[in-house]
Amino acid sequence: MWKVGFKSLIFPGTTVEHRRIRAGQLATQSPVFSGRRFSFAQWICLPPVQDATNLDIAMFEKSGRKKNHWNPEISCFDQIGFSQITIETTGRAVHALCVKGLVRLSVLHTNTLINMYTKFGRVKPARHLFDIMPVRNEVSWNTMMSGIVRVGLYLEGMEFFRKMCDLGIKPSSFVIASLVTACGRSGSMFREGVQVHGFVAKSGLLSDVYVSTAILHLYGVYGLVSCSRKVFEEMPDRNVVSWTSLMVGYSDKGEPEEVIDIYKDESLGRQIIGQVVKSGLESKLAVENSLISMLGSMGNVDYANYIFDQMSERDTISWNSIAAAYAQNGHIEESFRIFSLMRRFHDEVNSTTVSTLLSVLGHVDHQKWGRGIHGLVVKMGFDSVVCVCNTLLRMYAGAGRSVEANLVFKQMPTKDLISWNSLMASFVNDGRSLDALGLLCSMISSGKSVNYVTFTSALAACFTPDFFEKGRILHGLVVVSGLFYNQIIGNALVSMYGKIGEMSESRRVLLQMPRRDVVAWNALIGGYAEDEDPDKALAAFQTMRVEGVSSNYITVVSVLSACLLPGDLLERGKPLHAYIVSAGFESDEHVKNSLITMYAKCGDLSSSQDLFNGLDNRNIITWNAMLAANAHHGHGEEVLKLVSKMRSFGVSLDQFSFSEGLSAAAKLAVLEEGQQLHGLAVKLGFEHDSFIFNAAADMYSKCGEIGEVVKMLPPSVNRSLPSWNILISALGRHGYFEEVCATFHEMLEMGIKPGHVTFVSLLTACSHGGLVDKGLAYYDMIARDFGLEPAIEHCICVIDLLGRSGRLAEAETFISKMPMKPNDLVWRSLLASCKIHGNLDRGRKAAENLSKLEPEDDSVYVLSSNMFATTGRWEDVENVRKQMGFKNIKKKQACSWVKLKDKVSSFGIGDRTHPQTMEIYAKLEDIKKLIKESGYVADTSQALQDTDEEQKEHNLWNHSERLALAYALMSTPEGSTVRIFKNLRICSDCHSVYKFVSRVIGRRIVLRDQYRFHHFERGLCSCKDYW
Repeated sequence: MWKVGFKSLIFPGTTVEHRRIRAGQLATQSPVFSGRRFSFAQWICLPPVQDATNLDIAMFEKSGRKKNHWNPEISCFDQIGFSQITIETTGRAVHALCVKGLVRLSVLHTNTLINMYTKFGRVKPARHLFDIMPVRNEVSWNTMMSGIVRVGLYLEGMEFFRKMCDLGIKPSSFVIASLVTACGRSGSMFREGVQVHGFVAKSGLLSDVYVSTAILHLYGVYGLVSCSRKVFEEMPDRNVVSWTSLMVGYSDKGEPEEVIDIYKDESLGRQIIGQVVKSGLESKLAVENSLISMLGSMGNVDYANYIFDQMSERDTISWNSIAAAYAQNGHIEESFRIFSLMRRFHDEVNSTTVSTLLSVLGHVDHQKWGRGIHGLVVKMGFDSVVCVCNTLLRMYAGAGRSVEANLVFKQMPTKDLISWNSLMASFVNDGRSLDALGLLCSMISSGKSVNYVTFTSALAACFTPDFFEKGRILHGLVVVSGLFYNQIIGNALVSMYGKIGEMSESRRVLLQMPRRDVVAWNALIGGYAEDEDPDKALAAFQTMRVEGVSSNYITVVSVLSACLLPGDLLERGKPLHAYIVSAGFESDEHVKNSLITMYAKCGDLSSSQDLFNGLDNRNIITWNAMLAANAHHGHGEEVLKLVSKMRSFGVSLDQFSFSEGLSAAAKLAVLEEGQQLHGLAVKLGFEHDSFIFNAAADMYSKCGEIGEVVKMLPPSVNRSLPSWNILISALGRHGYFEEVCATFHEMLEMGIKPGHVTFVSLLTACSHGGLVDKGLAYYDMIARDFGLEPAIEHCICVIDLLGRSGRLAEAETFISKMPMKPNDLVWRSLLASCKIHGNLDRGRKAAENLSKLEPEDDSVYVLSSNMFATTGRWEDVENVRKQMGFKNIKKKQACSWVKLKDKVSSFGIGDRTHPQTMEIYAKLEDIKKLIKESGYVADTSQALQDTDEEQKEHNLWNHSERLALAYALMSTPEGSTVRIFKNLRICSDCHSVYKFVSRVIGRRIVLRDQYRFHHFERGLCSCKDYW
């Protein structure tokens, strides 16, 4: 309170008197007051001086002369109270005089005073005024309610709303709309928003366009776009905001096609344009700018450009709008042309300009432009603008450059929630899951706000089994944060549990969701498909249809991918195809490609080919689907032919095409074709692609060129885990077993943690090299030293390791103690070992278990027959062969081949179809004579027919690998390396022949059989006779 009298005031000449009141400080510094005495009435009517802020208020009197005050905020005080006051100091000073009692505060004045304080963010004095009001009307309650929401106290606003309802106070439509909007902004008050919706419906306020629009927007914010659409359709009146809110909801949900449908169905955009023309507003600058933006967002870039060209005046918004129109529609170069013209002719670039350009550069191919704009941002000082920095973060995130994104983040002077969420998404997209979760921990520990976007990114970081526990913790945090019922969060949880194979948890989350949309069902069905559980995938699909949820192409693709086996074709695959036709999905490109894949996986490659041939327009995905179909059936030559056709038809090969082609070259061991594909990949800029790099390294390894593999790999200090895995696998395949162990330990010294694949390659090498004790020690390291769960593949390696070395009892014990149920590969490995060591009892048991799992697999019969044959049990051999004939099971025929230049010559057992058959058999006789003179004696135990010894030896010399050897020796230059390939395991007698030939004839021979490479030189083999 002022400590002066109110009858008169004396202001000395040029001195400053500071009159302090509770609301602030006043100063009078003008010569107008020099030595003069004023009454209150005179003083209040004084004109403004230099420091008007401090001279707005003096005192009021009851005479009503306030209306003559020079400040309009005060002159209308009697009629509208504090409503017009824009300076807090002024308002507080007037309030202080009211408290003194000079002016009586009516209910109107108090209501406007409460509104004033909340407008300035001061909710405590506003609430105090409300609480001490002797009389309140509905406006008082609504004003206080609106103020609480305005300052962001959303939960307190909800409590106040409940109190109003309990007292029977009717909230205004404006307050209801504000509260609903607050529930959306909080990101965690969906349940409260639904409660307000219920109150609105009960109160009959849905007819208010502003309230209905707010509710529509609420559901859109939480991802429930179908609910938004329902509210929208029930609205009796709609305005442009209603339409926009619905469109934004669909757009944010990732359904731009729905936005386009709204535009097409209602022609909203054309109605707006028509209204603009009708009103004569088309020449107004603001309207022209808005039209450019609207047309650009609808994809009508030509119309937007036409308006831009016709503009007589352009401002910065005009240039930004047309640049955005081009950028949003994929015309990036054109948007940069506009940007160049803007800098030349307009000479003003703002933060919106650079943000617009950056927003479309989030791809690795556009990083040159992106870095250029980043430099411009720094040069122009926009790197302190939060929205620009956020766009930079998203640009680098989209290009997979999380390191650069992190650098931008650290240099930002101010960060908002979007900044944190953008960096987290960048870490997730770049595979840096731990960094993403660490960022979430930092946000929570430092008290930063989080929302559903934050948790959605964090959950995406837990999409691997290693992060199961962390995913469960996040699930708990979501529940505690009140976000569990957010649709997008629910979908992310279903996806997370599905990705890590926890399908029971995935289903439980889905059933707890208040509303299950198509995204949630797709996540569940996709999880079942990845888990190779077609029954549950189809059951989920049927339940989804029963619940009335419309499927989309993703649903169909997911269900089709669950059909994996020949038995699925009639029962599931073809009925699904019929549904696809009836539901109108047959024309969808993704569905067509999935059908090609489904028929191939279910054993009907001809139907896949028919579908492929019937397509008029084949994109790269269609070609790749056909490549994968042929690869699945082992048709490597057809894969290479398709790759050649793709090139002749002008189809650009992508990573998948190159990978499939290189894999086919590896399986066929055709080095020249593999080298050509690898060279083309390098020429097209794919040399650093991890998939192509791995496929090329595998191709060189399987073609016997281990030197090329080593050349491709980076130095040990720069090697990634996949590179170490490739080297370990290649060394093991070629018989360099000691080098395998040394490489593994070198990798550990470099600080690289081994993974699942590492141990499979390591244990396989130990098994083939007879390194039993080392192999068992490595197996123990998996869980003990590296915290990994041993997988079925590791167990199979251990069984093979023990079985090859003759420790069959230990192998059997190991199977009984395995942490998982034995599969067909387990019993096949044990049966093969029993065949090697002639253990009939264990072999029969293994064969019985294998036939239960794979009754139509030829290997169980072939291995059993060979086991009985090597031990002279010919009656048992005959029984096995009769069973094969009765069940129409065909034995896989042995085949060996040699590739010379661009021609492949293949041979079967006793093959006489080659044009040079006479010369081949003559060469074979020469070889037999030479090695017999050097001490070779045939091991007729490897002849699997019940004949005399002479016939057995004759049969051995008809083996395909011997015919291929004879042909290679007579067709290649003296002293050159001979390369031969076989589709099955080489028999021990042929192995002996190769050793003798390498010593007697003096040629180096490289043979690749089904499992590994054998390098024969000077009578020795790299496998050391252990394979």
